[in-house]
Amino acid sequence: MTDQQPIYILRESTQRTKGRGAQGNNIYAAKAVADAVRSTLGPKGMDKMLVDSMGDVVITNDGATILKEIDVAHPAAKMIIEVAKTQEAEVGDGTTTSVVLAGELLKRAEDLIDDLHPTIITQGYRLAQIKASEILAAMAMPIKVGDQDVLTRIARTSMASKGAAAQCELLGRIVVEAATLIAEPGATGEAVVDKQWIKLEKKVGGNVGETELVRGVVLSKERVNSRMPERVIDARVALLGAAIEIKKTEVEAKIEITKPEQMQAFLDEEEKTLRRLVQAIEDSGATVVFAQKGIDDLAQHFLAKAGIFAVKSVSEKDMKHLSRATGARLVSNLKELTKDDLGQAGLVEQRKVGDDEVTFVTECKAPKSVTIIVRGGTEHVVDEVERTLDDAIGVVTTALKEGKYVAGAGAPEVEVALGLRRYASSVGGREQLAIEAFADAVEIIPRTLAENAGLDAINVLVDLRSAHEKGQKTAGINLDSGKVENMLDAHVIEPLRVKTQALASATEVATMILRIDDVIAAKASGAPPGGPDGGDF
Repeated sequence: MTDQQPIYILRESTQRTKGRGAQGNNIYAAKAVADAVRSTLGPKGMDKMLVDSMGDVVITNDGATILKEIDVAHPAAKMIIEVAKTQEAEVGDGTTTSVVLAGELLKRAEDLIDDLHPTIITQGYRLAQIKASEILAAMAMPIKVGDQDVLTRIARTSMASKGAAAQCELLGRIVVEAATLIAEPGATGEAVVDKQWIKLEKKVGGNVGETELVRGVVLSKERVNSRMPERVIDARVALLGAAIEIKKTEVEAKIEITKPEQMQAFLDEEEKTLRRLVQAIEDSGATVVFAQKGIDDLAQHFLAKAGIFAVKSVSEKDMKHLSRATGARLVSNLKELTKDDLGQAGLVEQRKVGDDEVTFVTECKAPKSVTIIVRGGTEHVVDEVERTLDDAIGVVTTALKEGKYVAGAGAPEVEVALGLRRYASSVGGREQLAIEAFADAVEIIPRTLAENAGLDAINVLVDLRSAHEKGQKTAGINLDSGKVENMLDAHVIEPLRVKTQALASATEVATMILRIDDVIAAKASGAPPGGPDGGDF
Protein backbone atom coordinates (compact mmCIF):
# COMPACT_ATOMS: atom_id res chain seq x y z
CA MET A 1 0.00 0.00 0.00
CA THR A 2 1.47 3.34 -1.07
CA ASP A 3 1.69 6.30 1.33
CA GLN A 4 -1.27 8.64 0.92
CA GLN A 5 -0.32 12.18 -0.11
CA PRO A 6 -1.55 14.95 2.22
CA ILE A 7 -4.41 17.05 0.81
CA TYR A 8 -4.15 20.81 1.41
CA ILE A 9 -7.55 22.50 1.64
CA LEU A 10 -6.45 25.88 3.01
CA ARG A 11 -3.91 28.22 1.47
CA GLU A 12 -0.37 27.84 2.70
CA SER A 13 -0.46 31.32 4.29
CA THR A 14 -3.60 30.50 6.33
CA GLN A 15 -3.16 30.06 10.07
CA ARG A 16 -5.47 27.70 11.94
CA THR A 17 -5.85 27.26 15.70
CA LYS A 18 -8.15 24.54 17.03
CA GLY A 19 -9.64 23.27 20.28
CA ARG A 20 -8.28 24.49 23.58
CA GLY A 21 -5.63 26.56 21.80
CA ALA A 22 -8.28 28.62 20.00
CA GLN A 23 -10.38 29.03 23.15
CA GLY A 24 -7.33 29.96 25.22
CA ASN A 25 -6.22 32.61 22.72
CA ASN A 26 -9.67 34.17 22.52
CA ILE A 27 -10.12 34.26 26.29
CA TYR A 28 -6.65 35.75 26.74
CA ALA A 29 -7.41 38.50 24.23
CA ALA A 30 -10.75 39.33 25.87
CA LYS A 31 -9.15 39.50 29.32
CA ALA A 32 -6.44 41.82 27.96
CA VAL A 33 -9.07 44.30 26.74
CA ALA A 34 -10.93 44.13 30.06
CA ASP A 35 -7.68 44.70 31.99
CA ALA A 36 -6.94 47.77 29.83
CA VAL A 37 -10.02 49.62 31.15
CA ARG A 38 -10.49 47.99 34.55
CA SER A 39 -8.43 50.60 36.41
CA THR A 40 -10.75 53.37 35.15
CA LEU A 41 -13.89 51.98 36.84
CA GLY A 42 -15.61 54.03 39.52
CA PRO A 43 -15.14 57.48 41.07
CA LYS A 44 -11.60 56.59 42.17
CA GLY A 45 -10.60 55.20 38.76
CA MET A 46 -7.54 56.50 36.93
CA ASP A 47 -7.33 58.19 33.53
CA LYS A 48 -5.67 56.96 30.34
CA MET A 49 -3.59 59.09 27.98
CA LEU A 50 -4.09 57.98 24.39
CA VAL A 51 -1.72 59.25 21.69
CA ASP A 52 -2.56 58.48 18.06
CA SER A 53 -0.20 58.21 15.08
CA MET A 54 -0.61 61.94 14.38
CA GLY A 55 0.42 62.85 17.93
CA ASP A 56 -3.09 63.94 18.99
CA VAL A 57 -3.69 63.36 22.69
CA VAL A 58 -6.90 62.20 24.41
CA ILE A 59 -7.02 62.07 28.21
CA THR A 60 -10.06 60.23 29.57
CA ASN A 61 -11.37 57.42 31.75
CA ASP A 62 -14.46 56.88 29.61
CA GLY A 63 -14.43 53.21 28.61
CA ALA A 64 -16.12 53.73 25.25
CA THR A 65 -13.64 56.44 24.24
CA ILE A 66 -10.60 54.39 25.32
CA LEU A 67 -11.71 51.30 23.42
CA LYS A 68 -12.61 53.37 20.35
CA GLU A 69 -9.17 54.99 20.27
CA ILE A 70 -6.93 51.94 20.79
CA ASP A 71 -5.95 49.93 17.72
CA VAL A 72 -6.89 46.30 18.33
CA ALA A 73 -5.75 43.45 16.05
CA HIS A 74 -7.19 40.31 17.66
CA PRO A 75 -10.69 39.37 16.40
CA ALA A 76 -11.92 38.28 19.86
CA ALA A 77 -10.71 41.58 21.32
CA LYS A 78 -12.72 43.39 18.65
CA MET A 79 -15.80 41.45 19.76
CA ILE A 80 -15.31 42.71 23.32
CA ILE A 81 -15.05 46.28 22.03
CA GLU A 82 -18.40 45.79 20.27
CA VAL A 83 -19.90 45.25 23.75
CA ALA A 84 -18.81 48.76 24.74
CA LYS A 85 -20.26 50.22 21.54
CA THR A 86 -23.58 48.49 22.16
CA GLN A 87 -23.71 49.68 25.77
CA GLU A 88 -22.92 53.26 24.71
CA ALA A 89 -25.56 53.23 21.97
CA GLU A 90 -28.28 51.66 24.11
CA VAL A 91 -27.92 53.42 27.47
CA GLY A 92 -25.07 55.94 27.15
CA ASP A 93 -23.06 54.71 30.15
CA GLY A 94 -21.75 51.56 31.84
CA THR A 95 -19.31 50.71 29.04
CA THR A 96 -16.43 49.91 31.39
CA THR A 97 -18.74 47.78 33.56
CA SER A 98 -19.90 45.70 30.58
CA VAL A 99 -16.35 45.08 29.30
CA VAL A 100 -14.97 44.19 32.73
CA LEU A 101 -17.89 41.80 33.27
CA ALA A 102 -17.31 40.12 29.90
CA GLY A 103 -13.62 39.64 30.69
CA GLU A 104 -14.39 38.16 34.11
CA LEU A 105 -17.06 35.80 32.75
CA LEU A 106 -14.50 34.40 30.33
CA LYS A 107 -11.86 34.16 33.05
CA ARG A 108 -14.23 32.12 35.26
CA ALA A 109 -15.18 29.95 32.29
CA GLU A 110 -11.50 29.22 31.65
CA ASP A 111 -11.31 27.59 35.11
CA LEU A 112 -14.31 25.37 34.27
CA ILE A 113 -13.52 24.42 30.70
CA ASP A 114 -11.41 21.36 31.65
CA ASP A 115 -14.37 19.83 33.53
CA LEU A 116 -17.36 21.22 31.62
CA HIS A 117 -18.09 21.38 27.91
CA PRO A 118 -18.39 25.00 26.62
CA THR A 119 -22.02 24.32 25.66
CA ILE A 120 -22.87 23.53 29.31
CA ILE A 121 -21.09 26.69 30.49
CA THR A 122 -22.91 28.90 27.97
CA GLN A 123 -26.24 27.32 28.92
CA GLY A 124 -25.57 28.02 32.60
CA TYR A 125 -24.49 31.59 31.83
CA ARG A 126 -27.72 32.27 29.92
CA LEU A 127 -29.84 30.92 32.78
CA ALA A 128 -27.85 33.06 35.23
CA GLN A 129 -28.27 36.21 33.12
CA ILE A 130 -32.06 35.77 32.94
CA LYS A 131 -32.25 35.21 36.70
CA ALA A 132 -29.94 38.19 37.35
CA SER A 133 -32.27 40.47 35.38
CA GLU A 134 -35.20 39.25 37.50
CA ILE A 135 -33.27 39.95 40.72
CA LEU A 136 -32.39 43.46 39.53
CA ALA A 137 -35.98 44.19 38.48
CA ALA A 138 -37.22 43.08 41.92
CA MET A 139 -34.93 45.55 43.73
CA ALA A 140 -35.62 48.48 41.34
CA MET A 141 -37.58 51.58 42.35
CA PRO A 142 -39.87 53.71 40.15
CA ILE A 143 -39.01 57.18 38.82
CA LYS A 144 -41.07 59.86 37.03
CA VAL A 145 -40.31 62.96 34.95
CA GLY A 146 -41.07 65.22 37.93
CA ASP A 147 -38.56 63.49 40.26
CA GLN A 148 -35.89 66.16 39.77
CA ASP A 149 -33.88 65.22 42.88
CA VAL A 150 -33.68 61.53 41.94
CA LEU A 151 -32.71 62.35 38.35
CA THR A 152 -30.01 64.75 39.55
CA ARG A 153 -28.56 62.03 41.81
CA ILE A 154 -28.48 59.62 38.86
CA ALA A 155 -26.61 62.23 36.79
CA ARG A 156 -24.17 62.93 39.65
CA THR A 157 -23.46 59.22 40.13
CA SER A 158 -22.59 58.92 36.44
CA MET A 159 -20.30 61.98 36.58
CA ALA A 160 -18.59 61.04 39.87
CA SER A 161 -16.03 58.91 38.03
CA LYS A 162 -15.26 61.48 35.34
CA GLY A 163 -12.81 64.37 35.13
CA ALA A 164 -15.50 66.98 35.83
CA ALA A 165 -16.58 65.35 39.12
CA ALA A 166 -15.85 68.56 41.07
CA GLN A 167 -18.68 70.31 39.22
CA CYS A 168 -21.09 67.35 39.17
CA GLU A 169 -23.74 69.22 41.21
CA LEU A 170 -24.00 72.07 38.67
CA LEU A 171 -23.65 69.81 35.62
CA GLY A 172 -26.19 67.33 37.05
CA ARG A 173 -28.83 70.07 37.43
CA ILE A 174 -28.15 71.28 33.87
CA VAL A 175 -28.50 67.76 32.41
CA VAL A 176 -31.76 67.05 34.29
CA GLU A 177 -33.30 70.38 33.27
CA ALA A 178 -32.29 69.76 29.64
CA ALA A 179 -33.75 66.23 29.64
CA THR A 180 -36.97 67.42 31.29
CA LEU A 181 -37.43 70.19 28.71
CA ILE A 182 -37.20 67.84 25.72
CA ALA A 183 -39.30 65.06 27.32
CA GLU A 184 -42.61 64.35 25.60
CA PRO A 185 -45.50 62.11 26.70
CA GLY A 186 -45.63 58.76 24.90
CA ALA A 187 -48.66 56.88 23.62
CA THR A 188 -48.90 54.69 26.74
CA GLY A 189 -48.05 57.44 29.23
CA GLU A 190 -44.30 56.84 29.48
CA ALA A 191 -41.81 59.65 28.82
CA VAL A 192 -40.29 59.85 25.34
CA VAL A 193 -36.84 61.41 25.57
CA ASP A 194 -34.45 61.52 22.64
CA LYS A 195 -31.01 62.72 23.69
CA GLN A 196 -30.14 63.87 20.16
CA TRP A 197 -32.18 67.03 20.88
CA ILE A 198 -29.72 68.08 23.57
CA LYS A 199 -26.97 69.82 21.64
CA LEU A 200 -23.48 70.10 23.17
CA GLU A 201 -21.58 73.17 21.94
CA LYS A 202 -17.91 73.21 23.00
CA LYS A 203 -16.15 76.53 23.65
CA VAL A 204 -12.61 76.70 25.05
CA GLY A 205 -12.16 79.44 27.65
CA GLY A 206 -13.32 80.22 31.18
CA ASN A 207 -13.81 77.23 33.46
CA VAL A 208 -16.09 74.21 33.80
CA GLY A 209 -18.31 76.14 36.24
CA GLU A 210 -19.31 78.49 33.41
CA THR A 211 -21.03 75.67 31.51
CA GLU A 212 -24.64 76.76 30.93
CA LEU A 213 -27.96 75.56 29.56
CA VAL A 214 -29.58 77.57 26.79
CA ARG A 215 -33.33 77.06 26.27
CA GLY A 216 -32.96 77.05 22.55
CA VAL A 217 -30.21 76.64 19.98
CA VAL A 218 -26.65 77.97 19.85
CA LEU A 219 -24.90 78.07 16.46
CA SER A 220 -21.17 78.56 15.93
CA LYS A 221 -21.98 81.07 13.19
CA GLU A 222 -22.42 84.83 12.88
CA ARG A 223 -24.76 87.02 10.87
CA VAL A 224 -23.78 87.38 7.22
CA ASN A 225 -23.59 91.20 7.21
CA SER A 226 -22.24 93.51 9.90
CA ARG A 227 -25.00 96.07 9.14
CA MET A 228 -27.67 93.60 10.24
CA PRO A 229 -29.01 94.00 13.79
CA GLU A 230 -26.97 92.16 16.44
CA ARG A 231 -30.05 91.55 18.56
CA VAL A 232 -33.66 90.79 17.60
CA ILE A 233 -36.35 90.71 20.32
CA ASP A 234 -39.57 88.69 19.77
CA ALA A 235 -38.04 87.18 16.65
CA ARG A 236 -40.12 85.55 13.95
CA VAL A 237 -37.84 82.85 12.56
CA ALA A 238 -37.79 81.55 8.97
CA LEU A 239 -35.89 78.36 8.04
CA LEU A 240 -34.97 78.20 4.36
CA GLY A 241 -33.72 75.15 2.52
CA ALA A 242 -33.24 77.21 -0.63
CA ALA A 243 -30.43 79.63 -1.48
CA ILE A 244 -31.13 83.38 -1.57
CA GLU A 245 -29.25 83.93 -4.80
CA ILE A 246 -29.65 83.74 -8.58
CA LYS A 247 -30.07 80.15 -9.76
CA LYS A 248 -27.51 78.92 -12.24
CA THR A 249 -28.83 77.23 -15.37
CA GLU A 250 -28.58 73.45 -15.42
CA VAL A 251 -27.26 73.51 -19.00
CA GLU A 252 -24.33 75.60 -20.18
CA ALA A 253 -25.56 78.91 -21.56
CA LYS A 254 -23.91 82.03 -22.96
CA ILE A 255 -25.29 85.56 -22.98
CA GLU A 256 -23.88 87.79 -25.70
CA ILE A 257 -23.81 91.46 -24.77
CA THR A 258 -22.93 93.94 -27.51
CA LYS A 259 -23.99 97.25 -25.93
CA PRO A 260 -23.29 98.82 -22.49
CA GLU A 261 -27.01 99.32 -21.84
CA GLN A 262 -27.58 95.57 -22.31
CA MET A 263 -25.09 94.90 -19.52
CA GLN A 264 -26.92 97.34 -17.27
CA ALA A 265 -30.26 95.76 -18.13
CA PHE A 266 -28.85 92.32 -17.24
CA LEU A 267 -27.58 93.59 -13.86
CA ASP A 268 -30.87 95.36 -13.19
CA GLU A 269 -32.79 92.15 -13.83
CA GLU A 270 -30.54 90.24 -11.40
CA GLU A 271 -31.12 92.93 -8.79
CA LYS A 272 -34.91 92.77 -9.32
CA THR A 273 -34.86 88.99 -8.88
CA LEU A 274 -32.95 89.26 -5.59
CA ARG A 275 -35.24 92.08 -4.45
CA ARG A 276 -38.27 89.83 -5.09
CA LEU A 277 -36.67 87.01 -3.04
CA VAL A 278 -35.97 89.33 -0.12
CA GLN A 279 -39.44 90.90 -0.48
CA ALA A 280 -40.99 87.44 -0.11
CA ILE A 281 -39.15 87.09 3.23
CA GLU A 282 -40.31 90.57 4.32
CA ASP A 283 -43.91 89.86 3.30
CA SER A 284 -43.98 86.72 5.47
CA GLY A 285 -43.13 88.86 8.50
CA ALA A 286 -39.82 87.10 9.23
CA THR A 287 -37.24 89.08 11.21
CA VAL A 288 -34.62 86.30 11.41
CA VAL A 289 -33.57 83.97 8.58
CA PHE A 290 -31.52 80.78 8.78
CA ALA A 291 -30.55 79.47 5.34
CA GLN A 292 -29.17 76.01 4.62
CA LYS A 293 -27.43 77.33 1.52
CA GLY A 294 -25.81 80.58 0.41
CA ILE A 295 -27.02 84.21 0.49
CA ASP A 296 -25.94 86.49 -2.37
CA ASP A 297 -23.97 89.62 -1.39
CA LEU A 298 -26.65 91.88 -2.86
CA ALA A 299 -29.37 89.91 -1.07
CA GLN A 300 -27.40 90.40 2.17
CA HIS A 301 -27.50 94.16 1.52
CA PHE A 302 -31.29 94.12 1.02
CA LEU A 303 -31.82 91.96 4.12
CA ALA A 304 -29.66 94.32 6.21
CA LYS A 305 -31.63 97.29 4.85
CA ALA A 306 -34.86 95.58 5.94
CA GLY A 307 -33.40 94.99 9.43
CA ILE A 308 -33.46 91.20 9.07
CA PHE A 309 -30.89 89.04 10.92
CA ALA A 310 -29.60 86.32 8.56
CA VAL A 311 -27.26 83.33 8.89
CA LYS A 312 -26.17 81.14 5.96
CA SER A 313 -24.75 77.62 5.47
CA VAL A 314 -26.58 76.16 8.48
CA SER A 315 -26.23 72.36 8.63
CA GLU A 316 -29.25 70.09 8.20
CA LYS A 317 -28.87 68.85 11.78
CA ASP A 318 -28.88 72.40 13.16
CA MET A 319 -31.94 73.23 11.04
CA LYS A 320 -33.77 70.35 12.74
CA HIS A 321 -32.71 71.70 16.14
CA LEU A 322 -33.96 75.18 15.19
CA SER A 323 -37.27 73.75 13.96
CA ARG A 324 -37.91 71.89 17.25
CA ALA A 325 -36.85 74.86 19.37
CA THR A 326 -38.82 77.59 17.58
CA GLY A 327 -41.64 75.65 15.93
CA ALA A 328 -40.64 76.91 12.46
CA ARG A 329 -41.11 74.74 9.36
CA LEU A 330 -38.30 74.26 6.85
CA VAL A 331 -39.31 75.82 3.51
CA SER A 332 -37.54 74.72 0.34
CA ASN A 333 -39.19 77.24 -1.99
CA LEU A 334 -39.00 80.90 -1.00
CA LYS A 335 -42.14 81.76 -2.98
CA GLU A 336 -44.14 79.44 -0.72
CA LEU A 337 -42.97 81.05 2.55
CA THR A 338 -45.90 82.33 4.66
CA LYS A 339 -46.33 83.57 8.21
CA ASP A 340 -47.62 80.10 9.18
CA ASP A 341 -44.16 78.66 8.45
CA LEU A 342 -42.43 80.99 10.94
CA GLY A 343 -41.25 80.05 14.41
CA GLN A 344 -40.98 82.16 17.56
CA ALA A 345 -37.99 83.04 19.74
CA GLY A 346 -37.94 85.64 22.48
CA LEU A 347 -34.39 86.66 21.57
CA VAL A 348 -31.97 86.05 18.72
CA GLU A 349 -28.58 87.67 19.16
CA GLN A 350 -24.93 87.42 18.26
CA ARG A 351 -22.57 87.15 21.23
CA LYS A 352 -18.90 86.49 21.74
CA VAL A 353 -18.10 83.28 23.61
CA GLY A 354 -14.40 82.70 24.12
CA ASP A 355 -12.76 83.78 20.87
CA ASP A 356 -15.78 83.01 18.68
CA GLU A 357 -18.82 84.93 17.52
CA VAL A 358 -21.86 82.79 18.24
CA THR A 359 -25.58 83.08 17.42
CA PHE A 360 -28.04 82.44 20.27
CA VAL A 361 -31.69 81.57 19.61
CA THR A 362 -33.20 81.68 23.10
CA GLU A 363 -36.34 82.34 25.19
CA CYS A 364 -38.35 79.91 23.07
CA LYS A 365 -41.84 79.20 24.48
CA ALA A 366 -41.67 75.40 24.69
CA PRO A 367 -38.32 74.36 23.23
CA LYS A 368 -38.05 70.69 22.32
CA SER A 369 -34.38 71.19 21.50
CA VAL A 370 -31.90 72.78 23.91
CA THR A 371 -28.17 73.49 23.96
CA ILE A 372 -25.52 73.06 26.65
CA ILE A 373 -22.51 75.34 26.16
CA VAL A 374 -19.53 73.35 27.44
CA ARG A 375 -16.72 75.46 28.88
CA GLY A 376 -13.22 74.63 30.14
CA GLY A 377 -9.73 76.10 30.35
CA THR A 378 -8.13 73.86 27.70
CA GLU A 379 -9.29 71.79 24.76
CA HIS A 380 -8.59 68.53 26.64
CA VAL A 381 -10.73 69.69 29.58
CA VAL A 382 -13.61 70.73 27.30
CA ASP A 383 -13.47 67.38 25.48
CA GLU A 384 -13.60 65.43 28.74
CA VAL A 385 -16.48 67.57 30.08
CA GLU A 386 -18.36 66.91 26.83
CA ARG A 387 -17.86 63.14 27.28
CA THR A 388 -18.99 63.46 30.92
CA LEU A 389 -22.15 65.33 29.93
CA ASP A 390 -22.87 62.88 27.11
CA ASP A 391 -22.78 59.95 29.57
CA ALA A 392 -24.91 61.84 32.11
CA ILE A 393 -27.48 62.73 29.44
CA GLY A 394 -27.52 59.05 28.44
CA VAL A 395 -28.30 57.78 31.96
CA VAL A 396 -30.90 60.47 32.71
CA THR A 397 -32.78 59.89 29.46
CA THR A 398 -32.52 56.12 30.00
CA ALA A 399 -33.91 56.51 33.55
CA LEU A 400 -36.83 58.56 32.23
CA LYS A 401 -37.63 56.08 29.46
CA GLU A 402 -37.25 52.96 31.64
CA GLY A 403 -38.80 54.60 34.71
CA LYS A 404 -36.73 52.56 37.22
CA TYR A 405 -33.46 52.85 39.13
CA VAL A 406 -31.32 50.80 41.54
CA ALA A 407 -28.72 51.59 44.18
CA GLY A 408 -25.11 51.84 42.98
CA ALA A 409 -21.61 51.34 44.40
CA GLY A 410 -21.64 47.53 44.06
CA ALA A 411 -25.02 46.99 45.77
CA PRO A 412 -26.86 45.43 42.78
CA GLU A 413 -23.94 43.17 41.86
CA VAL A 414 -23.62 41.71 45.38
CA GLU A 415 -27.41 41.21 45.56
CA VAL A 416 -27.35 39.46 42.17
CA ALA A 417 -24.44 37.22 43.23
CA LEU A 418 -26.26 36.26 46.44
CA GLY A 419 -29.48 35.48 44.56
CA LEU A 420 -27.65 33.46 41.89
CA ARG A 421 -25.91 31.25 44.45
CA ARG A 422 -29.31 30.38 45.94
CA TYR A 423 -30.72 29.81 42.47
CA ALA A 424 -27.81 27.57 41.41
CA SER A 425 -28.60 24.96 44.06
CA SER A 426 -32.21 24.77 42.82
CA VAL A 427 -31.08 24.22 39.20
CA GLY A 428 -28.68 21.42 40.02
CA GLY A 429 -26.79 19.46 37.37
CA ARG A 430 -23.60 20.66 35.75
CA GLU A 431 -25.17 24.03 34.88
CA GLN A 432 -25.05 24.77 38.62
CA LEU A 433 -21.28 25.18 38.42
CA ALA A 434 -21.60 27.68 35.56
CA ILE A 435 -24.25 29.70 37.44
CA GLU A 436 -21.99 29.83 40.51
CA ALA A 437 -19.12 30.96 38.28
CA PHE A 438 -21.39 33.71 36.89
CA ALA A 439 -22.17 34.82 40.47
CA ASP A 440 -18.45 35.02 41.26
CA ALA A 441 -17.81 36.97 38.03
CA VAL A 442 -20.47 39.60 38.80
CA GLU A 443 -18.65 40.45 42.06
CA ILE A 444 -15.73 41.77 39.99
CA ILE A 445 -17.50 45.16 39.95
CA PRO A 446 -17.46 45.86 43.74
CA ARG A 447 -14.02 44.21 43.94
CA THR A 448 -12.64 46.55 41.27
CA LEU A 449 -14.31 49.63 42.81
CA ALA A 450 -12.58 48.79 46.12
CA GLU A 451 -9.19 48.13 44.49
CA ASN A 452 -9.29 51.39 42.54
CA ALA A 453 -10.04 53.26 45.76
CA GLY A 454 -7.04 51.68 47.50
CA LEU A 455 -9.19 49.59 49.84
CA ASP A 456 -8.82 45.93 50.83
CA ALA A 457 -11.07 44.25 48.26
CA ILE A 458 -11.50 41.02 50.25
CA ASN A 459 -12.62 42.81 53.43
CA VAL A 460 -14.99 45.04 51.44
CA LEU A 461 -16.55 42.04 49.68
CA VAL A 462 -16.98 40.13 52.98
CA ASP A 463 -18.70 43.15 54.58
CA LEU A 464 -20.97 43.64 51.55
CA ARG A 465 -21.98 39.97 51.46
CA SER A 466 -22.73 40.05 55.18
CA ALA A 467 -24.97 43.13 54.81
CA HIS A 468 -26.90 41.64 51.88
CA GLU A 469 -27.39 38.31 53.66
CA LYS A 470 -29.09 40.33 56.41
CA GLY A 471 -31.54 41.69 53.81
CA GLN A 472 -29.87 45.09 53.20
CA LYS A 473 -30.45 45.08 49.42
CA THR A 474 -29.23 48.67 48.88
CA ALA A 475 -25.98 48.28 50.86
CA GLY A 476 -22.95 49.44 48.88
CA ILE A 477 -19.41 50.56 49.56
CA ASN A 478 -18.55 54.12 50.55
CA LEU A 479 -15.30 54.52 48.64
CA ASP A 480 -14.10 57.37 50.86
CA SER A 481 -14.50 55.66 54.22
CA GLY A 482 -14.40 52.03 53.05
CA LYS A 483 -17.54 51.30 55.07
CA VAL A 484 -20.76 49.61 53.94
CA GLU A 485 -23.65 52.09 53.76
CA ASN A 486 -27.17 52.41 52.38
CA MET A 487 -26.58 53.82 48.90
CA LEU A 488 -30.04 55.39 48.74
CA ASP A 489 -29.09 57.57 51.72
CA ALA A 490 -25.72 58.29 50.10
CA HIS A 491 -27.55 59.31 46.88
CA VAL A 492 -25.58 56.84 44.74
CA ILE A 493 -28.10 55.45 42.25
CA GLU A 494 -28.14 54.25 38.63
CA PRO A 495 -30.82 53.44 36.03
CA LEU A 496 -31.93 49.79 36.06
CA ARG A 497 -31.36 49.56 32.31
CA VAL A 498 -27.63 50.33 32.64
CA LYS A 499 -27.18 47.25 34.82
CA THR A 500 -29.41 44.87 32.86
CA GLN A 501 -27.90 45.92 29.53
CA ALA A 502 -24.33 45.47 30.84
CA LEU A 503 -25.15 41.95 32.05
CA ALA A 504 -26.95 41.02 28.82
CA SER A 505 -24.20 42.36 26.51
CA ALA A 506 -21.37 40.81 28.56
CA THR A 507 -23.14 37.42 28.65
CA GLU A 508 -23.83 37.43 24.92
CA VAL A 509 -20.24 38.12 23.91
CA ALA A 510 -18.80 35.71 26.51
CA THR A 511 -21.00 32.84 25.32
CA MET A 512 -20.21 33.61 21.70
CA ILE A 513 -16.44 33.53 22.34
CA LEU A 514 -16.71 30.32 24.41
CA ARG A 515 -18.44 28.50 21.55
CA ILE A 516 -15.53 29.16 19.15
CA ASP A 517 -13.25 26.11 18.91
CA ASP A 518 -11.57 26.80 15.56
CA VAL A 519 -9.97 30.01 14.29
CA ILE A 520 -9.03 30.08 10.60
CA ALA A 521 -7.22 33.29 9.71
CA ALA A 522 -5.77 34.38 6.38
CA LYS A 523 -2.25 35.67 6.99
CA ALA A 524 -1.96 39.41 6.45
CA SER A 525 1.22 41.29 5.54
CA GLY A 526 2.60 40.94 9.05
CA ALA A 527 1.78 38.82 12.06
CA PRO A 528 -1.59 37.06 11.97
CA PRO A 529 -4.32 38.52 14.20
CA GLY A 530 -3.76 37.42 17.77
CA GLY A 531 -0.82 35.12 17.17
CA PRO A 532 -0.09 32.06 19.26
CA ASP A 533 0.22 34.03 22.48
CA GLY A 534 -2.97 36.00 21.57
CA GLY A 535 -4.37 39.22 22.96
CA ASP A 536 -1.83 41.78 21.85
CA PHE A 537 -3.26 45.18 21.01
